[in-house]
Amino acid sequence: MSGALRPVVLLCALPAAFFVAFFLAPMAVVLIASLTTSGGQPTFAHYVRILADAYHWDVLWVTFRIGALTTLVCVLIGYPLAWYLVRVVQWRPWRRFCVILLVVPLFTSNIVRSFGWMVLLGRNGLVNDGLIGLGLIERPMRFLGTELGILIGLVYILLPFIVLAVGNALAKVDPALEHASADLGATPAGTFRTIIFPLSLPGLMAGAVMVFMLAVSAYVTPALLSGGRITVFSMLIFQQYSSVFDFNYGGALSITMLVLTLALVAIAGRISEPRRA
Repeated sequence: MSGALRPVVLLCALPAAFFVAFFLAPMAVVLIASLTTSGGQPTFAHYVRILADAYHWDVLWVTFRIGALTTLVCVLIGYPLAWYLVRVVQWRPWRRFCVILLVVPLFTSNIVRSFGWMVLLGRNGLVNDGLIGLGLIERPMRFLGTELGILIGLVYILLPFIVLAVGNALAKVDPALEHASADLGATPAGTFRTIIFPLSLPGLMAGAVMVFMLAVSAYVTPALLSGGRITVFSMLIFQQYSSVFDFNYGGALSITMLVLTLALVAIAGRISEPRRA
C-alpha cells in the first residue's frame, strides 16, 4: 500500500467497522434467525406463516395506510411552511427563531411527546375543549384509540424532517432563474410549476421517504395513542421479541417489514424519476 493511500484507508476504516458492527452484523443475525427454527434448522416456515395469514396482511395495510397518510399530511403542511421560512421571511432573527421552534421538539423523547398528545387529545383535553368552544362539535370526539389520533401524533413528530429537507432544497434554487422566467413573461404560478417545484422535488422526495420510513416503523406513538385498539406491524414485532420470545418469528416479521418498505420506497423513486428529468 502506497503512503498516499494509507491515510485514506485509515480514515475510512473506523466508519466501515462501525457500519459492519452495528448495522450489517445485527441485520445478518436477524436474517439468519428468520430462516431457522429455534433448534437451528433451516426453514421458510416463518415466512410462509406470515404470507398465508390474512391477519398479517390486515396489519400491514393499516401500517402502510397510516404511513402514507402521515407522509401526505406532512408534505401538504411542510412544503408551504418551508416556503414561508425560506422565501417569505426576510428578517433573519425571526427566521432563526422559527427554525429553533421547529427543531427543539426533536430533542425531546417521542415517549414524552406522545404522552403529551394523550393529554391533549383526551375527552377533556385541550383539543376537544377548543373544538367545543369554537362550536365545531357539540360533544367530545374520541381521538385516542383511533387512526386519526395516531396520525396527529406522527405528523407532529415527523413534520420537521419534511420542512428541513424542502427548505434546504428551496434555498439552493438560484433566484436568477426566477428572474429570467419573469423576464420571459411567465407568471409566478408558471415559474413555480416549471422551475421552482421541479428543482425542489429531490428535497421533497428525500423528506417524504424519510417520513414514510419513520412512520411505518414507529412503535411508541402508535402504541400509546392507539391504547391497544389498533395494531401496527412494529407492535407485532415488539410482541414477538418482548412477550412471546420467539426471536425466529420476530426476525421474519422484521425482514418482511424491511423488504416491503424498501420495495415501496424504490417504486416511489422510480415513479418520481421522469418528473425530475
